[in-house]
Amino acid sequence: MKIERLKEIREDKDLKQEDIAQILKISQVQYSRYETGIRVIPIYHLAKLAQYYDTSIDYLIGLTDERKPYPKSILK
Repeated sequence: MKIERLKEIREDKDLKQEDIAQILKISQVQYSRYETGIRVIPIYHLAKLAQYYDTSIDYLIGLTDERKPYPKSILK
């Protein structure tokens, strides 16, 4: 599954793949494989990116066009 928004949102912030790889504590090559769809990105990395970009996982994977994150759960 190629998640095109990963590249779009990264480029909107003028970040390089290396920058995001450092945030996720992975190699640039591994992150590149997420962007190109060669590897499936784990949910914990999606969660970290959604938090970093202040958006939802649904937005990152293209299920919604609403960039605003969901409200925090009261169950935490």
